[in-house]
Amino acid sequence: MSQVNVEKVMTGEKEKKALLQQLPSLEGKRILILGDVGLDEYIMGEVRRISPEAPVPILEVENEDLRLGLAANVAQNVVSLGGKVSLISVVGEDAGADRLKDLFKKAQVSWEHMISDSQRPTTRKTRVMAQHHHLVRVDYELKKYLSPSTEAKVLKVFEKELHNADAIILQDYAKGMLSAHLVKQIFVLAHKNGKKVFTDPHRNNAGEFYQGTDLIKPNYVEAVSLSGLHFDELRENPNQVYEVGRALQKKTGASEIVLTRGKDGMTIFSKEKITEVPTFARKVFDVTGAGDTVIAALSLALAAQWSLVDACRLANFAAGVVVGKVGCVPCELDELKTYIQEPHHFD
Repeated sequence: MSQVNVEKVMTGEKEKKALLQQLPSLEGKRILILGDVGLDEYIMGEVRRISPEAPVPILEVENEDLRLGLAANVAQNVVSLGGKVSLISVVGEDAGADRLKDLFKKAQVSWEHMISDSQRPTTRKTRVMAQHHHLVRVDYELKKYLSPSTEAKVLKVFEKELHNADAIILQDYAKGMLSAHLVKQIFVLAHKNGKKVFTDPHRNNAGEFYQGTDLIKPNYVEAVSLSGLHFDELRENPNQVYEVGRALQKKTGASEIVLTRGKDGMTIFSKEKITEVPTFARKVFDVTGAGDTVIAALSLALAAQWSLVDACRLANFAAGVVVGKVGCVPCELDELKTYIQEPHHFD
């Protein structure tokens, strides 16, 4: 890529006011989500000594908490921002599913489209933490594709719910729910019915896996892996981000790419141009679930016919709310409004 034409947009008081004026349009937008769900378990406390049995810290437990994880966190963010959500996923027939069901109810996310599979455990992630520091994470999961019969059930529910959706989120954590065959069918059915699909990908897959998505939202590491390029080839290239984005666009055929870059904001790749959207500096406690918040806010805004630049601005603010907390938490609309109105230093 010899010459890159990049537009850098600002987010000043005028733009923040415009975001606040558009927020009511998010209310009631219907988002259909397909993806892996999980239960996030937190065991929190203080470390004051080392075990005499082995050179490991002893956590004195002060609190335990259960939260919605993976695509379930995306769903609760859609609801907390004013949208309506239908979530299609697969869980086991176990205690983890029972706990998830209770959390769905509290978050006002419907359990109606959860499909049970006795051959799979419900995904659980147990994080052991001392204050804001992770000591260890224990995962209970089966990374294996669904059986043909379970996948057929997923597709049947998707076909039924598709007609009520304003937009679709494909949320891939590579736990096994989304096979290449299922993803292809989702894109075909969605486009046949005039629905757009916004994809949050996993780097374990090649870019072609998501061929047919309308928009894809990787971070930089995911984008490099998906594009088929290599970090060594890109290290000395001043335009490495742009090379990666355009390569991924060719692989997926996506009309638009939103490449999230942490403190460097977001880079939007459309057919005609590249746009940089800044983020802002703030104290970060935990980035867990921030990407879930981004795809939820982005999809709601696009479903409400916002411009992609404004949708990205909104997603940046929403992510800014949740990284100031610990664990997977939703961005509440009132918090978001307050946060947008605060003075910010934009990088």
